Parts: sequence; structure tokens; C-alpha cells
Amino acid sequence: MSNFLLLLPDLHKYDVSSLKIWMSGAAVLPTQTRKAIMERFPGVMIYDCFGQTETGALVAMLRPSDAERKVASVGRALPFIEIRVVDDEDRDVPVGEVGEAVYQGPNIMAEYYRNPERTAQAMRNGWFHSGDLVRQDDEGYVYVVDRKTDMIVSGGENIYPAEVEEVLYRHPKILEAAVIGVYDEQWGEAVKAVVVPKPGESLTEEEVIDYCKQHLASYKKPRSVDFVDALPRNPAMKVLKTVLRERYGKAVRY
Repeated sequence: MSNFLLLLPDLHKYDVSSLKIWMSGAAVLPTQTRKAIMERFPGVMIYDCFGQTETGALVAMLRPSDAERKVASVGRALPFIEIRVVDDEDRDVPVGEVGEAVYQGPNIMAEYYRNPERTAQAMRNGWFHSGDLVRQDDEGYVYVVDRKTDMIVSGGENIYPAEVEEVLYRHPKILEAAVIGVYDEQWGEAVKAVVVPKPGESLTEEEVIDYCKQHLASYKKPRSVDFVDALPRNPAMKVLKTVLRERYGKAVRY
């Protein structure tokens, strides 16, 4: 929604002086989009909100005063909420390492309706398991890496689509992008980028891949690129990667 608003050709004609607070949620706000918002609305305070339906919406928030020194963070735990970052055995990972975010607090759901198996899986050891891969710094600030189910394993290397998407969003001709893993006979999984060019712009697959090579380790770059007019989204504006996987093929999991 932020991108769509910023693309209005006559946005500069509007009096936006009454706009004071900008709350971002549903997905991590790309750094490039944040810069564009601040340039167009210099007086706005941006709050990055993080959580999910099962947590009563929010577990963490990044305040505007922390945005410059904690770039790409979604903030620290809100009052009365505990956040841990754990491995597959529910052991706390060292500060700065990637793991799954788990939560405790009065905001956490009681159960999934009529689904005791899923409830037991999500609430293991008394903590709600979010499915979000994050890292946490020594001040407790959380940085979202990706959804656990979205991680791509290519040639034995873990690749997080959100990192590749962040680079794609910086391309001056790209409006939106989504990255998924697809089957690859040699590597097990390969990175595929699905890209929406900005209106009036044209791109080639080679141009996108070369751009990623300049800003990422070579093994993280897309091996294929498809161009579309719009990404599939749900009513909350989240990209439906399940639809993209059905369209382009699911990766084989070992």
C-alpha cells in the first residue's frame, strides 16, 4: 500500500501536513520504501509493527527514535511479552544468530479452533512458535530474516528470500518483488524472482540477475526471473507465496 501511494503521479499536489503517524505492518517495510516515505512526508513518524494473528496482533514495535540506529529492525518486545530466539530443539541461539521466534505473554492465543494437533505443535514447551526466522541483537532488538517455511536450501546453503527481496526493491525500475524456491535437478532448490516493474519501465532477466550479483553473494542471486503485472495478495496485502509456488512449481524438500 505504501508503494501504491507513493506512485501517485500527482501526490505532490496534496496537502499532507496533517499526516503525523505512519504505522507499517503485515510485512517488513523495505528500506528503500522507508526512505521514499520520509522524503515525501518529512514530518511523519514511522512505527514498524511486528506480530501475527495468534499473538493478538503485536509482539514488538520499532519506534521512530530508534529507526536510524536500528536499520531494518522491527523493534523490541512490547510490555508483558517475552521473546526468545531458538533452534529446532528449542534451545536459545547465541545473540546475532538466526533462529525461530517464540513468545509468551497475555496476548497469546489459547488454541486453534478445533485443531488440538496444530495447537500442540505451535505451543510446544509452553511457548508459542511463530514460524518466523529472526535474529536478536545484544539490546533485544529483533530483525526478521524470513518465514521458516520460505527458506530456500540450494546446494546445502540456506538462502532467505527476504534478503534477496530487499535488494530487488532497491532496483530503480522494480515496484514489487517476491522470491521463492523452485526445484532444481543439480542444486535441489533454486532461487526464482517474480518481479513487477514500475509503470513505464522494462527489464530483462539478465539485468535483474546481474543487479543481484552486485549486491549479494553469487549463490543467493536468482537463477530465473519472471515478470508479472501484479503479485497475488490476500486482503491484508501479504504476498501469497503459496499461489506463486503453485504457479511456478514447488521445491522438493529432503
